[in-house]
Amino acid sequence: MCGRTACSLGADNLRRACAYRDSRGRRRQPEWIRAERYRPSYNKGPQSSGPVLLSRRHLQQDADSSERVLMDMRWGLVPSWFKKDDPSKMQFNTSNCRSDTMLKKSSYKGALLQGKRCVVLADGFYEWQQQSGGKQPYFIYFPQTKDAVAEEKEGEEEWRGWRLLTMAGIFDCWEPPAGGEMLYTYTIITVDASKDVSFIHHRQVRAEAGGLQGAILDGDEAIRKWLDFAEVPTQEAVKLIQPTENIVFHPVSTFVNSVRNNAPECLAPIELGAKKEVKATPSSKTMLGWLKNSQEGSPQKKENDLPRWTSQFIHSPSPKKTSADILQQWLGKEGQPAAKKRKA
Repeated sequence: MCGRTACSLGADNLRRACAYRDSRGRRRQPEWIRAERYRPSYNKGPQSSGPVLLSRRHLQQDADSSERVLMDMRWGLVPSWFKKDDPSKMQFNTSNCRSDTMLKKSSYKGALLQGKRCVVLADGFYEWQQQSGGKQPYFIYFPQTKDAVAEEKEGEEEWRGWRLLTMAGIFDCWEPPAGGEMLYTYTIITVDASKDVSFIHHRQVRAEAGGLQGAILDGDEAIRKWLDFAEVPTQEAVKLIQPTENIVFHPVSTFVNSVRNNAPECLAPIELGAKKEVKATPSSKTMLGWLKNSQEGSPQKKENDLPRWTSQFIHSPSPKKTSADILQQWLGKEGQPAAKKRKA
């Protein structure tokens, strides 16, 4: 299952990182819907809100179905048919949806057949391995390119930085029986874990075009097909839900165990066996400051001072797995252990 994620980009930076090409080949950035509700976090759990991509046609019937929008939704799907006045009264967990039963269970079937498909965005997600002394958390993410933290070039509009993990999801819209604001919620599709991470957890989020674990959609073509419900019918779209080997991971501190902890230390690599209390370091504080300043409206950093990220959606095929060094550079933690790739 996928029970905890991280998404630390500010709203405007997230939009730039999700650049894509529409049906006419034009380079676009998805428009934010209710951007003011989005809050970046290194440690997101179910019932919190998170960013998702969806087709604009869900919100505007005459829109091009290939056009994408960004929306902040609550994690944990509330079916549109739910009759009680409080979503928290649901007696079952809908944060994850098994791919092998999603067309059978009423909680998901209706929304899926209506084309309510979304892409859940994250830096990566956490899984816990059961050990004799307790559970060891791991951070799982896409391999990163060597120039992921390249310096900004004058006039360049593209971002160069961390490649976001893109996971297949289903969303729904619930209206309170007594009336009121509509509640948008989502679930992350899961599949059997890939060989590389199966030792951590039995199931993994669905990975498009090559990966498992929280339904991972690897590349813009898979993302396009999953989102464009008007052109790609359900029976074709679900074929995209396949395990992927295109992921890397590393152990992190049990600091992440508490969802109240929200700092770079949550995803920083650690050396297993080093029983050392995690404390904020000068480098991680600097990174956290940069991330805070990069959010829209910050008086401390102008928009053109921010490093640019190249969109993974327009990018070439997935790079080789050189991600540990990139993450270390990103966090400013040189000398940390490398991300591990489990051998068969």
